[in-house]
Amino acid sequence: MAKNSRSLFNTIAPVYNLFFTYQRKRFIETFAEIKPGFDISQFKTALDVGCGTGALCSVLNEMGMKVTGVDLARKMLDYAKRKKENEGVQFLVANALEGLPFQDHSFELVMASYVAHGMPQEQRKTLYSEMSRISSKKVIIYDYNENRSLMTSLVEWLERGDYFHFIRHAKTEMKECMDEMEKCFSKVEIINVGKRGALYICTPVKKRE
Repeated sequence: MAKNSRSLFNTIAPVYNLFFTYQRKRFIETFAEIKPGFDISQFKTALDVGCGTGALCSVLNEMGMKVTGVDLARKMLDYAKRKKENEGVQFLVANALEGLPFQDHSFELVMASYVAHGMPQEQRKTLYSEMSRISSKKVIIYDYNENRSLMTSLVEWLERGDYFHFIRHAKTEMKECMDEMEKCFSKVEIINVGKRGALYICTPVKKRE
C-alpha cells in the first residue's frame, strides 16, 4: 500500500507543484479567517505530515515557526526544497503509517492537510495516534467537513478513498481513537472554513511521559 502510494505521488508531483501558489493563498486565508477563535501563530514548532510540495510549511515558516515537513514521496520534497518560501524548513522522507522518526512531544503543533480522508479508517487511526504521540500541544487535521459537492464526490468516488465515511464520522473517530488502551485525544473541536473545509483541532493525551 505504502509502496503504491509513494509511486503515485512521485508521479503526480510535477502536476501537484502547479498548485503551490493557490494552496499557499488558501492556507493564508484560512488562518486569517479562524484567527479570532484560534491563532495558529501561537506555536513555535510545527510538523506538517504529508507536506507535498511544502505550501503549508511555507506559510507556517513565514509565521516564524521552526518547521519540519515529511512526505513519503521524495519528488514532492524535491519541489518543496526549491521554494524560496521554504528556506529554513527541514524536509524528510517519512511515512506516518510506518512510524515517524521523532521523539514523543517533539513539536508543539502537528498538522496534516487533506491527508486523512483518503486513507482507510484503520490507517487513519494509526495517523491520529502517531500525530498525538509527536505533539506536545495541538494536532490539527485540516480536511473536508460534511458538506459535499457533486464534483468532490465524483472525484473521491473515482479515487476509491474513504471520503464518504470520513466526512460522516471524522469527529467521532478522532474522539474514539485508542492507542495502548488510552485515547489519542482528550478533546476534539471543529472550526469550519469555507463551504467544505474544516479544522479538526485535537488535544493530545499526554500518556507517554
